[in-house]
Amino acid sequence: MTTEATLPTTSASPTARQVWTRARGIALALVVLLAGAVAIAVVRSDARHGELDPRSADPYGSRAVAELLADRGVSTRVVTTLDDARAAAGPDTTLLVAVPDLLTERQQTRLHYATEGSGGRTLLVAPGGPAVERLAPGVTADPALSVDSTLAPACDLPAARRAGTADTGGIRYSTTHIEADTCYPSRRLATLLRIPDAPEEAAPEGTPGDTVVLGAPDILFNNHLDEHGNASLALQLLGSRDHLVWYLPSVSDTTAPDDERSFFDLLPSGWLWGTLQLFIAAALAALWRARRLGPLVPEKLPVAIRASETAEGRARLYRKANARDRAATALRSATRTRLAPLVGTPVAQAHTPEALLPALSAHLHDAHGDGQSLHTLLFGPPPGDDAALIALADQLDALERQVRRP
Repeated sequence: MTTEATLPTTSASPTARQVWTRARGIALALVVLLAGAVAIAVVRSDARHGELDPRSADPYGSRAVAELLADRGVSTRVVTTLDDARAAAGPDTTLLVAVPDLLTERQQTRLHYATEGSGGRTLLVAPGGPAVERLAPGVTADPALSVDSTLAPACDLPAARRAGTADTGGIRYSTTHIEADTCYPSRRLATLLRIPDAPEEAAPEGTPGDTVVLGAPDILFNNHLDEHGNASLALQLLGSRDHLVWYLPSVSDTTAPDDERSFFDLLPSGWLWGTLQLFIAAALAALWRARRLGPLVPEKLPVAIRASETAEGRARLYRKANARDRAATALRSATRTRLAPLVGTPVAQAHTPEALLPALSAHLHDAHGDGQSLHTLLFGPPPGDDAALIALADQLDALERQVRRP
């Protein structure tokens, strides 16, 4: 192997145009996916506008049940902060928590302490596993959802028996409370639980307090209220007290600045577990497809490739990368290596101008004057365009033929 005297003066890194040409397909696919995601989000946002809001007349709002409760003398008040919800807990109040999973761990704990022993009713709408364990200790959410949405009561709770079948199918729960009413079971797990307060926590007079865990919000939606026994069940669960406080948790609750949630806290646990599984799958795929390092193993080529084809293929790569500097360096290096033995210069000094040029000028009998033209030809700067590169190759070939001429 011989070392080249000159190094490339330009970079072989791809240009911005080449990078864009190669990556535009992926970029276009990402733009399409992003646009689709935004469109789906907009459509779903419109469809779910005012969800579980007793002031909303949209299909997924709950204005219908609030109007029916008002006809029966039950007042409904909407609150959006934790402090208002905690202050509303009392023996004559039903506190409905619309989306318990939006609350932080600290907020859930504080809300449980406020409602525990208040003598009122707390209705939790479809709380997930971590939320229900803090808001209703002793209750556990099953990871598998109910297969059927419409279920039969199958319990002794008067409200459930009067309502009959209802759309409670959703999250399924189990409890360690012996006195709890487990209703609307799906595969032996309840989708509606009523947990009475402990005797020492009960109100001194009137209806004892309790906590109701509802596995699905369907019975509260405007577009489902008139189906099955949904209206009867909703009115009985929410109308047992004179006042109903409808708590709509919000991530922008300014009354609890110490409970700010990070981006990962806002993601459902299923997304986090799914992302972890994707990372594990990617790591296994990388391990499967990774290059195995080891000693080089010589292999016979399946077919014989002519040297001219190899040279042509390399030349095309140089041209595609606009690497005229590298091509010129390769041509000059090969020419110097072949000329050195012809003029009596050791091959090790073929790439040294001080050793090669005097011997070459003497061999040519000063045909190139002071040797400046030979220096430019064999050690000069890279050509500026393809035409100059072709001219350089022709000149090097002519020089080598002249030296070889007897």
